[in-house]
Amino acid sequence: MSLLLMASRGVALGGAPLLPDLSARFRSSDSAPWTILFVLTLITLVPAILMCMTPLVRLLVVFHFLRQALGTQTAPSNPTLLGLGLMMTWFVMAPVVADVDRQAVEPYRAAKISGWQAIETGSGPVKHFLLRYAREKDLALFAAAGQVERPSVPDDLPMRVVIPAYILSELKAGFTIGAVLFLPFLLIDMVTAAITTSIGMFQLPPVVVSTPLKILLFVMVDGWNLLAHSLLKSF
Repeated sequence: MSLLLMASRGVALGGAPLLPDLSARFRSSDSAPWTILFVLTLITLVPAILMCMTPLVRLLVVFHFLRQALGTQTAPSNPTLLGLGLMMTWFVMAPVVADVDRQAVEPYRAAKISGWQAIETGSGPVKHFLLRYAREKDLALFAAAGQVERPSVPDDLPMRVVIPAYILSELKAGFTIGAVLFLPFLLIDMVTAAITTSIGMFQLPPVVVSTPLKILLFVMVDGWNLLAHSLLKSF
């Protein structure tokens, strides 16, 4: 009877447990699988984080408008524009990354602060950058939608309010720059269409004539240099 009782409790005759100790498996120190899961999830979210918290949104919108204005649907290619946007984003975000490394990463490596403290400290420079370009109207919109009390200073706003407000502000800025960039090329299209129609060239689409003219004008004024200079100066 005692043997059955010991077996039901998971204890062998020699005193060794027959069943594994479940409490040992769920100790807080055994967190390697959860760490791997968290890291893999974070890696999948890196592109979205890069789009939401960097100038890449504005840059890609402007590049798209430029390609549409020039009439070149696939040139430059998407990887080329994305690579240029990433490099320009790195130049703009370099001071912010340096601040995050100095205030959060280095103390965390030195074991002076915990992981959550490093995240909270490192989000400070990023929030300052986002608030610099987020419009007050957009901040008020998401603060009201999230039922966030009106703070005394913008730095008190949570990131769930700052990030979408920043995205809306960047989309507006990108569309504004793209519209201004589109106007001279639209003027060339209109003049070309008027000339080809007036001389009776109905069988030749005006876009066939205007596209080389627009590309030639863009190259003559060194358009890529002017565009990159203007975009970097806007931050």
